[in-house]
Amino acid sequence: MTIVGWIQIALYCAMVLALVKPLGFYMTQVFTGERTFLSPVLRPVERGLYRLAGIAETQQQHWLAYTVAMLLFHVGGFVILYAILRLQAVLPFNPAEQGPVAPDLAFNTTASFLTNTNWQNYGGESTMSYLVQMLGLTHQNFLSAASGIALAVAVIRGFARASTRTIGSFWVDLTRATLYLLLPICILYTLYLVWSGIPQTLGASIDATTLEGAKQTIAVGPVASQVAIKMLGTNGGGFFNANAAHPFENPTALCNFVQMISIFAIGAALTNVFGRMVGDQRQGWALLAAMGLLFLVGVAVCYGAEAAGNPLLHAQGIAGGNMEGKEVRFGIAASALFAVITTAASCGAVNAMHDSFTALGGLVPLVNIQLGEVIVGGVGAGLYGILIFVVIAVFVAGLMVGRTPEYLGKKIEAKEVKMAMLGILILPLMMLGWTAVAVVMPSAVAATNNPGPHGFSEILYAYTSATGNNGSAFAGLSANTLFYNVTLASAMLVGRFFVKIPVLAIAGSLAAKKTLPVSAGTFPTHGGLFVGLLVGVILIVGGLTFFPSLALGPIVEHLATVGGQTFSSN
Repeated sequence: MTIVGWIQIALYCAMVLALVKPLGFYMTQVFTGERTFLSPVLRPVERGLYRLAGIAETQQQHWLAYTVAMLLFHVGGFVILYAILRLQAVLPFNPAEQGPVAPDLAFNTTASFLTNTNWQNYGGESTMSYLVQMLGLTHQNFLSAASGIALAVAVIRGFARASTRTIGSFWVDLTRATLYLLLPICILYTLYLVWSGIPQTLGASIDATTLEGAKQTIAVGPVASQVAIKMLGTNGGGFFNANAAHPFENPTALCNFVQMISIFAIGAALTNVFGRMVGDQRQGWALLAAMGLLFLVGVAVCYGAEAAGNPLLHAQGIAGGNMEGKEVRFGIAASALFAVITTAASCGAVNAMHDSFTALGGLVPLVNIQLGEVIVGGVGAGLYGILIFVVIAVFVAGLMVGRTPEYLGKKIEAKEVKMAMLGILILPLMMLGWTAVAVVMPSAVAATNNPGPHGFSEILYAYTSATGNNGSAFAGLSANTLFYNVTLASAMLVGRFFVKIPVLAIAGSLAAKKTLPVSAGTFPTHGGLFVGLLVGVILIVGGLTFFPSLALGPIVEHLATVGGQTFSSN
């Protein structure tokens, strides 16, 4: 590790923190219906969209109606995207004449982009036409991100409101998230990316002759617009197979830094929105402090492991950090930081190959996803993910003192705890359940490119990434098979919607409750004690659930590497 590396990390954290309050203030204005500086331009457009769709802007929804609207919206999106993928060959803007996407891959890809996962069992430049990239994938990137933000705002209302049956309107929240937040930022962001050197064109691929005289086809396309929303919306789906390691997606160190900031920007700011809407910004800062503490520990471990390098190479007299699978443009510090950010935020974009990380370096991204989007998380999903653990934390605190648990003046009772546990337990069911199935199937095991514990980690990471709606991969798993396409898609859908529904049920239940006055026995939830309790609950639940699987993968791989043991496929 170097001083320069830590300066990069410190500067990144400072920039994200600087954005929290202004962006949180703006988002609060948007979702409470207040006038913003964009209202003179966008308010008439917003009204026009409501009239066109037949939506009554002032009509609020019960949590169940909100949930049904959200599910129907995604069903429609699934049908449209699947049709676009299957009909790709007959649709326009297909200069490479790409054929129809195979049914199982189309199913996997549709589920992936619908759930904000963006797991890609294909190379974008060699599989998808420009129309599919724009109308199908980039379009869905906006909608899946907006849906996550809308649900986060609905959940905040559940905690903020009292004695009411409504938590807002899904259609209004979705429209405002897209129109006032994602679109304006992405327009400016795209212009910056084009200035940085990222292509934005409908022209065909370019044929070039190398210095050796060989012919090379250089893929281009409408890249910048997809990169902007994939980062800001924590989607992660790359236009190119190499994702953010490709020079046409991430050309410079400055561009890499800006992309990292954009991944965390909305998720971090939503904690401030939470504090503002519940009437106490300290509550939002407490949530962000818990997220930040877990994030910094992950960065320290990952950066330390990658900077230390591979013990097997050290034994051969080769000193230095682990540069395998990393871009020399970014180096170890920026690559490790990017890996922790993208898995903490369930983004899925990568600027280095996680499969080439050291055992401990690869352990951190895996654990980040397994903790359930509580370290900033995906836009929206991170906030309601950590609020699930807040419910469990205050319940544990209530058990310790023999008092009915409360949070923000609301009693946390059996219904809320049951829904929170359902949201937590559904993740390991998919992550560990499908991993267990895959490792006993010879055909599924044969898809791994590494034997021993690293091969197990590849499978575990795949189902962890899919269920956690992250989308990154260890890149050593050949997952474009019928089995993996179907099972990974099921993990994505369950991991997304079987968490959303319990969270909305919690929001509806809390919104209907009365707010109790603060008393001498009220547990303060804005100080260091609560932050420590929350972090402890997250780590204990995660540790008890996932440690056995981690012991079979990255942990035993690290111990074997230190002991000089290698694994051969022969």
